[in-house]
Amino acid sequence: MKDYEVAVIGATGLVGQEMIKVLEERRFPVGKLRAFATARSAGSTVLFRGEAVAVENIEGASFKGIEFALFSGGEIASTVYAPAAVKDGAVVIDNSASFRMDPEVPLVVPEVNAGAMAHHRGIIANPNCSTIQMVVALKPIYDAAGITRIVVTTYQAVAGTGKAAVEELEEQVKAVIEKRPVQPQVYPHQIAFNVIPQIGDFEADGYSKEEWKMILETKKIFGDDTIRVTATTVRVPVKQGHCEAVNIETKRKITADEARRLLEKAPGVKVIDSPGQHLYPMPLDCAGGDDVLVGRVRNDPSIEKGIDMWIAADNLRKGAALNAVQIAEALIERDLLRACP
Repeated sequence: MKDYEVAVIGATGLVGQEMIKVLEERRFPVGKLRAFATARSAGSTVLFRGEAVAVENIEGASFKGIEFALFSGGEIASTVYAPAAVKDGAVVIDNSASFRMDPEVPLVVPEVNAGAMAHHRGIIANPNCSTIQMVVALKPIYDAAGITRIVVTTYQAVAGTGKAAVEELEEQVKAVIEKRPVQPQVYPHQIAFNVIPQIGDFEADGYSKEEWKMILETKKIFGDDTIRVTATTVRVPVKQGHCEAVNIETKRKITADEARRLLEKAPGVKVIDSPGQHLYPMPLDCAGGDDVLVGRVRNDPSIEKGIDMWIAADNLRKGAALNAVQIAEALIERDLLRACP
């Protein structure tokens, strides 16, 4: 198998570190790894296959020779440097929101719409972490029965905001226990022992940017603008692992048992659904794992064709790093590295 020169942009962040870890764990054919970050982190090192890799300054960097560029450095870095990487011959897999809704850029979850990559022009977008886990779980039901409406409420871990948020949660927990004052910096309110019904800025209609991401991205990934989607996104005092309460209305009526059977056969999904034995997905179950966990599957008594379920997944892995690496694997498998003119 051919080896590839792979770059990770944002290599010292939580997602960037997870990307490097996933590349190694999945034995992705990396001939050479290059790590990029801002000037503040340049000169430090990251570990890959037991060896230290020097972190390069992204400013003014050349991407010549790089075949895959995995971006996790935020929207500014992606907007500025992703086009440059494509110009230098790399295929960019971008974890920011910069290109997700660009009609010329595929928005891909390999288990759901890998075919969308066929006409990429050098950039493939990684969806929002909460969108990824939801569409993986809903794909088998969508294919079998159709979906007309989705109502989702998310319970999102602080790792989705980054290292500073994880550190803030840890410090605030200590402060509360020790009866010291809490001074929020990352979030507008104390996150320890609290729940904040806001992720991202609010729009004029009262929805947050995170909620609109889920609404619009879901339609694009399924290629179906007729699906009605509404979302409420919530930050919870959990380090890692997002959860979601999802209610769907299907075109064809299916039972909870049928939905469960479909989910049990779906790639990337693991069903944990024995509530009588206190078995259902939780953040502690999904952290560090690759599967989207689904449980609490039940019929919705309020509508004729309704199903409720509970979904959990590691937001740093399937919600970001793993999905990006799976896109790269699918590009190799389908011989789609070369961008369309």
